[in-house]
Amino acid sequence: KGSLKTALHIAANAGKTSILQFILSQWQFDIRSKSDMVNASLHLAVEKGYPGTVQMLLDGGADVNAQGGRYGNALQAASSEGHEQIVRLLVDKGA
Repeated sequence: KGSLKTALHIAANAGKTSILQFILSQWQFDIRSKSDMVNASLHLAVEKGYPGTVQMLLDGGADVNAQGGRYGNALQAASSEGHEQIVRLLVDKGA
């Protein structure tokens, strides 16, 4: 499998909300699927600090409490990276 990532993960990691929106509207993706680096698409967007992308993934059904990534979960990642707006988004969604 190597380091191949899905288009969903690449768009989330780059904060490309227009591409992400297109992908989510056109194809059936398991939004909670993880890349080979054990980072869910949500965790990638959280770590990078993309609130619009995080909101889109949460609205699309991403698991706000999914475990994975460097920090363990999305809330820990947002807190550790100092992304206060994203912390609020995650808490509002039940983190």
